[in-house]
Amino acid sequence: MRHLSTKATCNSHGQDSSYFLGWEEYEKNSYDKVQNPKGIIQMGLAENQLSFDLLESWLEKNPEPAGFKRDGKSIFRELALFQDYHGLPAFKKALVEFMAEIRGNRVSFDPNHMVLTAGATSANETLMFCLAEPGEAFLLPTPYYPGFDRDLKWRTGVEIVPIHCTSSNDFQITETALEAAYYEAQQCNLRVKGVLVTNPSNPLGTTLSRSELNLLISFITTKGIHLISDEIYSGTVFSSPGFVSVMEVLKDRNCDKSEVWDRVHIVYSLSKDLGLPGFRVGAIYSNDDMVVAAATKMSSFGLVSSQTQYLLSALLSDKKFTKNYISENQKRLKNRQNMLVMGLKRAGISCLKSNAGLFCWVNMRHLLRSDTFEAEMELWKKIVYDVRLNISPGSSCHCTEPGWFRVCFANMTEETLDLAIKRLKDFVVEHTANGHSKSNNSSKKSKRKLLPKWVLRLRDRDHEPDER
Repeated sequence: MRHLSTKATCNSHGQDSSYFLGWEEYEKNSYDKVQNPKGIIQMGLAENQLSFDLLESWLEKNPEPAGFKRDGKSIFRELALFQDYHGLPAFKKALVEFMAEIRGNRVSFDPNHMVLTAGATSANETLMFCLAEPGEAFLLPTPYYPGFDRDLKWRTGVEIVPIHCTSSNDFQITETALEAAYYEAQQCNLRVKGVLVTNPSNPLGTTLSRSELNLLISFITTKGIHLISDEIYSGTVFSSPGFVSVMEVLKDRNCDKSEVWDRVHIVYSLSKDLGLPGFRVGAIYSNDDMVVAAATKMSSFGLVSSQTQYLLSALLSDKKFTKNYISENQKRLKNRQNMLVMGLKRAGISCLKSNAGLFCWVNMRHLLRSDTFEAEMELWKKIVYDVRLNISPGSSCHCTEPGWFRVCFANMTEETLDLAIKRLKDFVVEHTANGHSKSNNSSKKSKRKLLPKWVLRLRDRDHEPDER
């Protein structure tokens, strides 16, 4: 150990989160209809597998891009040789046009303000390096994606200060919560450099309202700080209200003529909307030339391969395909989300009303033995080990209220989702009959305890899952 760096030996990566423990248990005993029908079903993975047939159909009809050909001639050597880190112009043009299409072409993007990165993980970390020094802070509304504790903090040294949102208003961001988080950071002698939001939210599956976006812009204007809008799920919005990008609100407020224009940055990826996390395609969009220049230099540590860019530039440039894909994918997500919500409802479990994403924010507070995070962990362990479903407990998302869970629905077949719902329904019946729920333990007084930094600790691992 003494021969290694402090980074190699520190415990700030975030792998000791219960979020990662669920993945570890799934990998040891993963469900397979034939080989392991009693295994753990993966419902902790925000992956979109519902529209692969549309992508595969396009590839069959367009063999040249996948074969690295142009006009019948091989361009393999051209793609195999060194490409500079600015990216292929044709791909950047196709990507910004796809981003505009998702937003109903109400806003446009300049490819010269885009930096390509190896996924949204790399994009968010690169922005941290560009915008903050070690020991400075970003404010994040809770609940938030557990991987942010790794992505934003581990190598950068940047701190996260939570903006505590609650179920009383469906976890919407309020001015009071923003100011409280800012004050908390000051009390800890942390200089706040910005706010980071995910829109649509992971894990809530909801879009930020126009009023929330206006509140955020006003807040960062007053404080003189940055705003990062991670819009990785922007193409998954399947119900009203529709998606509103922060860029739309900036233009509505004529912010392009103000100083705040350069302090708002967008993160995007094709991991969710196209279901291509393995392709490692992410992007930073910023109006600040210095941020773009610095991030472009940093992107050399995590480039998108030229072969990937060439293939996807052809696919995204096919406007007939992208129009049909966006529409059909959203329909499929809506149907699958409804299947989960209705199935859970029949099991006596409710969900936060959502309109986007690949997951539901599920309320199981009534199944807790007591109103504590210890009880949440107790329930979660039963679901993982006994029910054999890997879901993500709210505490891993830094939720301030015990009993919420993120449950994914787009990474499996309908048949597997049906089985998962049946398992959970059977568990609820047995759990309630045995008197384990909070309603059956009303005489036991319990004091709600503060959210722990991490709930469980894991042994060292070779790798951790990366949804993004």
